[in-house]
Amino acid sequence: MYKLFNPNRIMCGLLVAVSLLSAQKNKGQVNIVPVPQEMTIYQEAFFFDKDTRWIVETEEQSRLLAEILEFFRLSANYHYDIEKNEAVKNCVILRTSSTLKKEAYHLEVRSENVLLEASGASGFYYGITTLLQLLPSEIYSRTLQPGVEWKIPGVTVEDFPRFEYRGFMLDVSRYFMPKEDLLDIIDYLALHKINYLHLHLVDDNGWRLEIKKYPELTDIGAWRADRYNYFSARQNPVEGEPETVGGFYSQEDIKEIVSYAAHRQIEVVPEIEMPAHTISSLAALPHLTCPEVEEPVNVLPGIGGSQSSVIYCAGNDSVFTFLEDVIDEVIEMFPSEYIHIGGDEAWKDNWEKCPRCQARIKEEGLHDEEELQAWFVNKMSNYIRQNGKKVMGWDELTNGEIPEGATIFGWRGMGEHALKAADQGHPFIMTPARALYFIRYQGPQWFEPFTYFGDNTLRDVYEYEPSGEMTGAQYQYLKGIQACLWSEFVSSPEEAQYLVFPRLAAFSEIAWSPEDAKDWKGFLTRLDHLTGIYEKKGIGYSKYSMFNLYHTVSPQDGDLKVELSCIRPDVEIRYNIGHARPTGESQLYQGPFTIREGQVVSAATFQNGELKGRVLRLNPRFNKATGHKVVSSEPNSNVITNGLLGSEKMTDGEYVDLYDCGGEFVIDLEQIQSFKKVGLSFLNNYGRSVHLPSSATIFVSKNGNIYQEVASRELAFRERISEGIKHHVLWFNCNETNARFLKIKLGATGIMPEGHVLEHKPGRIAFDEVFVE
Repeated sequence: MYKLFNPNRIMCGLLVAVSLLSAQKNKGQVNIVPVPQEMTIYQEAFFFDKDTRWIVETEEQSRLLAEILEFFRLSANYHYDIEKNEAVKNCVILRTSSTLKKEAYHLEVRSENVLLEASGASGFYYGITTLLQLLPSEIYSRTLQPGVEWKIPGVTVEDFPRFEYRGFMLDVSRYFMPKEDLLDIIDYLALHKINYLHLHLVDDNGWRLEIKKYPELTDIGAWRADRYNYFSARQNPVEGEPETVGGFYSQEDIKEIVSYAAHRQIEVVPEIEMPAHTISSLAALPHLTCPEVEEPVNVLPGIGGSQSSVIYCAGNDSVFTFLEDVIDEVIEMFPSEYIHIGGDEAWKDNWEKCPRCQARIKEEGLHDEEELQAWFVNKMSNYIRQNGKKVMGWDELTNGEIPEGATIFGWRGMGEHALKAADQGHPFIMTPARALYFIRYQGPQWFEPFTYFGDNTLRDVYEYEPSGEMTGAQYQYLKGIQACLWSEFVSSPEEAQYLVFPRLAAFSEIAWSPEDAKDWKGFLTRLDHLTGIYEKKGIGYSKYSMFNLYHTVSPQDGDLKVELSCIRPDVEIRYNIGHARPTGESQLYQGPFTIREGQVVSAATFQNGELKGRVLRLNPRFNKATGHKVVSSEPNSNVITNGLLGSEKMTDGEYVDLYDCGGEFVIDLEQIQSFKKVGLSFLNNYGRSVHLPSSATIFVSKNGNIYQEVASRELAFRERISEGIKHHVLWFNCNETNARFLKIKLGATGIMPEGHVLEHKPGRIAFDEVFVE
């Protein structure tokens, strides 16, 4: 027995205990994700057969059973009727219990009967979801599965969610998710007991909601010019260019989506961004921009450069008439108690120059443009509240006066900005970019599809604790947590599913299960059962990311030290020195090892002799600098002599990242060596303003004290800045040089020029290797 909650938490006055079998051999018998609050396991089982009876009290309970009965019909050829008779043996009984809280359920499985109790629809639905997970995963097959024994283990489950808000945000603006695929996502969310779907319907890249009063929003705002390159590198459209990529949900579509979700106990929260991230509506209705905006406004295919600073004019009364009209129709479409109004990343350079906005500041007695934004969102929040809805918004709303009753989403960093809302008595939801944004890499980046930067692995998600460093007074305002999929790098429903699953399983356990019940190894056992369900349901999850290998290769006395790791502790790492594909009989990795020039490493993870992840191949390119120590104030500087080029993802661990600065590096070759040329390797990533340095200078020394310049180069903008993602090697002729120490000085790449997708923003240098030949 152990405590599930910290007794110091104000909201957690009750201590709940969980009964678990301590024997390791029994831990895998009941595989439920998210793990329940309390569970007792018995040495017995209930067997479903064609004569099993299903007994209910109400028509609502009958409707909730419809899906599981259909699964039995398709997978087992059991044709069940629903009855309202007295309980007998070999039956599943649904019974209302008014003592249970909303969303809670009591499930008791014994050899004779199954009893499911709840106080309402949500509790019954979650109990049925748990019941389905207890069955063999073949129940989800939707085709006849002969030979399967349809049994569930004997258990008593007392279950309820830790948080009332367990949300998932899907960005359908950057990538428009077709309705049928969105319905699939809703079905998959329900499997994980998620109860809110936050739809990001509006952004610079598309308006996705039919508004009958303004057909221009979907005639124009829902479509953008086609681009084949990465989101961050896409150029803005030119006048007259066809706009063919996009789509929108009709009001009939929304009615179907909302109804489908409601049956699965999911509330759909619409987000109508304001005052920024609104290029799609301004392209349709350009009179709502500030008069200072002279360039044509078009729906953006990518980041947009200076266009992304075009936002609604806060001094134009027509803006508020328009938004109120939109909100009126949104209220009719979405029964949710909430409307999310965004409020993030509003660049105010046009407001600073706009006479209308400046007049508004003066009329309302405001101090600056920041207070003007607070006035803007409060005006719209008041309208929403007057119409019976509650307001949600991103944590930038804490920069000014927070709208009355607003729920704040903490997204920046680890969500700490939302705590300012809690200090003022506002409810908040934690959705930190660094922990719960699924746009980030979920595994070793060498194997992953391209996105912005940074890791949020399955384990990172699982180990996130939303309470963090918050005080008890702040914790009482924490309504829940939310995972987010921003879709800049999504181009199909399959790609979206790949990024979401199985990380959503880890998220669901944080949102539902007791804080103190985390068990990474136990979670992986349960997850392996859940991924079997993914397979049967056709969820396009990431199968290999959690099994793929991380590597660190570092210089060591002229050789290279290799370290390998995997986020799963239940795998073996096997490797070969050479190109041969590793097998379950290959060398077992037990710690760091050293390789010399000419050696190649091939490694992968295994379970019971079966290959589980992708094969990692490390083939260092040795030269006279490889394996030698680097002295620098820059982090990760030893990667420039480890013989490995980085991938196209600059946060894969193989780069020195120099943001808005240059750097200095000294390599000790350990003895005086003769060489004729030096090569410096850099990544160019146009969309992230990663380019060559403005200058590079090579110095040499025999004693490490007195240095002599042997080569230097200045690079103009046209030389150092180019489009695309690629490697550049700058070569320097050093004639016939004899030296032990090599010093490299790099000049910052500078501010991005006019016309760059990140014009006027600082650039960065990604430096990954030195060649001395």
